[in-house]
Amino acid sequence: MATTALSADPICREHLAGKPHPERPERFDVVLEALRGSGALDQMVHLGPRAATVEELLLCHTPEYLRVAKRDVDAGLGCLSTGDTDIDRHSWDAAVRAAGGVLEAVDAVMAGRARNAFCVVRPPGHHATASRGMGFCLLNNVALAARYAQRRYGTGRVLIVDWDVHHGNGTQEIFYSDPSVFFFSTHQWPLYPGTGRADEVGDGAGQGTTMNFPFPAGSGREEILGAVENSLLPAADRFRPDLVLISAGFDSRIGDPLGRFTLTDEDFADLTRRVMEMADRYAGGRVVSMLEGGYNLEGLASAASAHVDALMG
Repeated sequence: MATTALSADPICREHLAGKPHPERPERFDVVLEALRGSGALDQMVHLGPRAATVEELLLCHTPEYLRVAKRDVDAGLGCLSTGDTDIDRHSWDAAVRAAGGVLEAVDAVMAGRARNAFCVVRPPGHHATASRGMGFCLLNNVALAARYAQRRYGTGRVLIVDWDVHHGNGTQEIFYSDPSVFFFSTHQWPLYPGTGRADEVGDGAGQGTTMNFPFPAGSGREEILGAVENSLLPAADRFRPDLVLISAGFDSRIGDPLGRFTLTDEDFADLTRRVMEMADRYAGGRVVSMLEGGYNLEGLASAASAHVDALMG
């Protein structure tokens, strides 16, 4: 079976509709248009929408943060009181359904209905910590996917690969002391949020299961694919993941307004293939990828399309 599932809930485009912002609804539209144009959309398994439950959100987030974030949205605030995240009246519903869509993708892959999955979700997630939204993120989609797979399916070890141009500080923080989740990140340094030094390697029982590669502006294929091939592949051989998740940020592509990396569409396809090789070796090919950044609409569309083509084999 070589099917790729797609999670793309239209409510995700309602977040920040009509508000000038780099993380805008058109990002959702251009990815789906690109998949339609390539013919991929017709070949994918389309997953239905669902909202993540409070119980599921509590796998990674504190009750107090969930209460505050929903209150801020319901009160019509323009920004979360926990940080720098812009919101509008649709943001909570979009975030909860984005998270739910990711969990639905985990279900499809773990149950064997699809070999892998791509989730076109917004708001993105990897900056959200257990107790606060940050950046453009309200709920940490990839962290929720990892915990959900462990709780629902008894998945032992989860590998998270984050190639967004920004460091996934929230994901790292949630799993920093946890040896069952391996977090690997390549990111531009210095850049928001200022975390992700090479010496941040995990803590306590989780020491050695965080791996950061901060690279200077101008870095590209040689550095990022090199880190995957020379460092992540051997680490995955030792870790032997049962499930692989991707924080697929396409703001590391050349021409993105918020980053200065130089990855091309072909580089994203090659990165995807390397990650799939790891999943094939240990995890029965199980990969769930979710959209993070990518703010040049044309670049986002072509990079996401290359990523999905690689997922589809």
